[in-house]
Amino acid sequence: MRLTILGGGGFRVPLVYRALLGDRGEGRVTDVTLYDLDASRLTTIGKVLADQAVGHPDPPGVTVTTDLDEAVTGADFVFSAIRVGGLAGRAADERIALEEGVLGQETVGAGGISYGLRTIPVALEIARRIAALAPDAWIINFTNPAGMVTEAMTALLGDRVIGICDSPVGLGRRVAGALGVDPARTSLDYVGLNHLGWLCGLYADGRDLLPSLFADEGALTSFEEGKLFGADLLRTLGALPNEYLHYYYFHRESVGTARAAEHTRGAFLHTQQQRFYDSMDAGGGPTAPRAAWNAWDATRLERETTYMAENRDAVGMGERDSCDLESGGYEQVALALMRAIARDERTTLILNVRGRGRIPALDDDAVIEVPCHVDANGARPIAGAPLPDHGQGLVCAVKAVERAVIHAATTAERAHAVKALTIHPLIDSYTVAKRLLDAYQRHFPELAYLGR
Repeated sequence: MRLTILGGGGFRVPLVYRALLGDRGEGRVTDVTLYDLDASRLTTIGKVLADQAVGHPDPPGVTVTTDLDEAVTGADFVFSAIRVGGLAGRAADERIALEEGVLGQETVGAGGISYGLRTIPVALEIARRIAALAPDAWIINFTNPAGMVTEAMTALLGDRVIGICDSPVGLGRRVAGALGVDPARTSLDYVGLNHLGWLCGLYADGRDLLPSLFADEGALTSFEEGKLFGADLLRTLGALPNEYLHYYYFHRESVGTARAAEHTRGAFLHTQQQRFYDSMDAGGGPTAPRAAWNAWDATRLERETTYMAENRDAVGMGERDSCDLESGGYEQVALALMRAIARDERTTLILNVRGRGRIPALDDDAVIEVPCHVDANGARPIAGAPLPDHGQGLVCAVKAVERAVIHAATTAERAHAVKALTIHPLIDSYTVAKRLLDAYQRHFPELAYLGR
């Protein structure tokens, strides 16, 4: 089975390859094609993967290419993890927004809108090439803003494109750990949009364990989200928010901390990862055994340790605990999704798919993030808890923003880009919205298609 990774020179690709190395069953991925516009980064990641493969029997073969058509032709699965504008673009998204006093995080607020406006046209061109050259392929989208990009691609690829994120399963894993329960024995009742959802139930042996969590102050504040939001707020909400909801529930604190920080998250990652890639390029890179892997892994650990540092600073949390460092493992979600489809191994995963009425306030084509049954026929939302009453308006408002971005990106109508910025809950001014778009267009040539 052949897997193509778009954005194959990206820093997180070794996580995917690590998951593939551990998969020994029938119908496993045997060939991986890495596609990227940056040939140097492809070479670097290729060295890391070669180090990973040492000692593994029959590892998946790896080829690299800068030709999109070559990359997708004949693929069974296409994993999309592109970043239009790179991390320098993310840093600019954040900086420009903060200059106007609003959030610019890559999937939340102004930054997410700018990123979506740059990314959707590229994602749609990729979708067209896949439809023409690999019409039977399944597309797994991790490109942010994941829900928005997935919804845009469904217009061309239908239900064969499925969005993934590791935040919900990571939250469920940490909650299970706080309760002393094996995460493998639990099932999650989760509902919302990508980076805008709530864990409404965590079940083991048919019993919802969340009420006992809310009743136990020590357990409730022992994991990252409990510390981030606080026990009082979580009990009031009656559900556990995705970590990205901190930008909404602690908006002023988040903006204040971000503006006071020496570097934004995007600027930090850009500097950190550029240092890694530059070190690998210098003189041909390190030559000691597994040196490429060791350099990559040290950089990865620093990345995970500093994740959402500004949010933790905003509520005085300090550094991350070791028990919070493990993410949900997006590579494991991707592998489980591929296995379920390729081998008809029926499973349940939290995915970004067309809702088909799962959230009554949204139309059937709206991409949402909920538990899904997955098998050879793809992914289908399953019944579960309704949106919390306090989340209804927020979800509808953010979905309207996503739709306005998609409309602007597919029609080049600048007014809809301004609309998206204006109606976002974290941007409270039409005047600011227009200034933001002007600033983003001055910085990003990719946004010239919107006119002036």
